[in-house]
Amino acid sequence: MLGWLVLAAVLVGIDQGSKLAAEQLLTAHQPVAVLPSLNLYLTYNTGAAFSFLSDAGGWQRWLFALLSIGVSIFIVLWLRRIPSEQKWLPCALTLVLGGALGNLIDRIFRANGGVVDFIDVYYGTWHWPAFNVADSAISIGAVMLAWSAIRGDGAKDGL
Repeated sequence: MLGWLVLAAVLVGIDQGSKLAAEQLLTAHQPVAVLPSLNLYLTYNTGAAFSFLSDAGGWQRWLFALLSIGVSIFIVLWLRRIPSEQKWLPCALTLVLGGALGNLIDRIFRANGGVVDFIDVYYGTWHWPAFNVADSAISIGAVMLAWSAIRGDGAKDGL
């Protein structure tokens, strides 16, 4: 289990480092074109995914922080129960854990409780909501968990 926790910590470091770089190098709400359909775009999300509850007045910061803490504890306890030969499930859980902790740090330690988002993917005039490395890890981990559940092998390993 220690290896998975180290991987989660590395993921948190990459997430926080990329957010620090975004804040140092970008101006808020000023897109920087990187590739066709990809901009760097610094913004702060005080809500959840897709800015859910972002205009709720501030209480949501602590609700989402508590949810992140609860999910993180649950994942660590779950990781402890998974046999060491399994790789798929702990990898998925580690991605969710690292992402949750990365965004939790923003919620707790940033003055406005906003999570730093800076990746803007778009097509034409349609833009996906801005996101970050932690969001990507959570999404990939969730897809891996869903795949495992669909296959019915939540307790087993494999693709």
